[in-house]
Amino acid sequence: MTRLDANTFTRHQVSVLAIVLTSYLMIVLDISIVITGLPEIKQDLGFSVSGLAWVQTAYTLSFGGLLLLGARAGDLLGRRRMLVAGLGLFTLSSLAIGLAQSPTWMLVGRAIQGSGAAILAPSTLALLSTHFREGSQRHRALAYYASAAGVGSSLGLVLGGVFAGELSWRVGFFINIPIGVALVWAAHQVLEETPKRGGTFDTLGAMLSTLGMTALVFAIVRSAQQGWSDGPTLASLTTAGLLLSGFVFNESRVRQPILPLRLFASRQRVGAYLARLLFIGAMLSFFFYITQFLQDVMGFTPLEAGLAFLPVTLPIFLASLLVTRLTHRLGHARLLALALVSTLAGMAWLGLLTPESRYAVDVALPMVLIGVGNGLALGPLTVAGVAGVEERDAGAASGMVNVAHQLGGALGLSVLVVVYSVAGDSPLQGRELLAHQLVSALLGSAGLLAIALAVATLLIVLPSPKPSDQRHCART
Repeated sequence: MTRLDANTFTRHQVSVLAIVLTSYLMIVLDISIVITGLPEIKQDLGFSVSGLAWVQTAYTLSFGGLLLLGARAGDLLGRRRMLVAGLGLFTLSSLAIGLAQSPTWMLVGRAIQGSGAAILAPSTLALLSTHFREGSQRHRALAYYASAAGVGSSLGLVLGGVFAGELSWRVGFFINIPIGVALVWAAHQVLEETPKRGGTFDTLGAMLSTLGMTALVFAIVRSAQQGWSDGPTLASLTTAGLLLSGFVFNESRVRQPILPLRLFASRQRVGAYLARLLFIGAMLSFFFYITQFLQDVMGFTPLEAGLAFLPVTLPIFLASLLVTRLTHRLGHARLLALALVSTLAGMAWLGLLTPESRYAVDVALPMVLIGVGNGLALGPLTVAGVAGVEERDAGAASGMVNVAHQLGGALGLSVLVVVYSVAGDSPLQGRELLAHQLVSALLGSAGLLAIALAVATLLIVLPSPKPSDQRHCART
């Protein structure tokens, strides 16, 4: 490999980056591509209103719950091998979802697809750590990786609207098939296999964490309809507490845990995980609820609703291009704070929406602030989430970044389902009541962002860095 300066990629690195970014983009697209098609999915497959939320939750829960096991598998069995396995499972399940004929078929397919993503995603981020040198080169690659997450989530909304409005929501899943096949071939041609390592799988830890998070989300979502005094709700909440407590205990005792607790020894990494969880919870809920406001309150078609997200999509793309330059000037901590302030301002602005609001002024302009904040935030959050980890923990740290990303979406959406439901007790009726409920959920998203800003400020921005961290920030 030709030795170049720290900011330049070799031809081989460009090929690696293309495979990694395309793989990750496909994962992220499938989180958001269904959102603008939800009304058509509901009508086509016969979903209930509460059941529809599980189209997203089944995917994000299996994705987030199995991510750490997927990351461990990459460390032990080889990251290229697991990337190919994840691509294969993701591609086949996409075919099954596209052929779905019932809610159960759809939800099972989405859960399996999330499992494929859980195998695939940690390998993509870990491969960046092995193919790009520590410092400016790796940070630049991570910035592209983070921008793929931001652009992919918004692009999925636009494409979902196009497919649902002009073709079929099923097309959004069928397109994964040729892309997945091409990526499997390219991975075999380009990627170098990482060596296998001796060790064991922490299967018990993976089961405890996945079942615990599923029970927690089920309890939160059920409470929106049945209340917290409901027997199954309380039983599910208690079960979640026991399972997650058992997970932490298991990780402290098992010889080779899927989540080494030493990752949480760094305040910066803890802050990055918590802030990312809250940020993604707010953003996924924003996409979920604003598309319903556009279609069910403002009367947009699916295609119009998809295109209406361009004020988010374009700023995300443009802002992500500036991350590296702005990081050099501000440092990743202050850039993160600026990004969260911008996103919070835009979300709070949307909290002023009424049925009579105008798209250009009352929706598009705050979307620009949200897009800028989204484009700037994910890069610093990703860098902070993997900063200072040892090579042996690279897979686990990258897995934890993705865990916070996926579980944040599931938890945030479940919490705001409760907010939406409680707002339904208003004496308003019809379109006014629906608008009130949707706006209440958007204000809940603003609340999550406010907490994320507080967490980032206390754990990332304000703490005085250690000498090693100062050198790291200087390189950033």
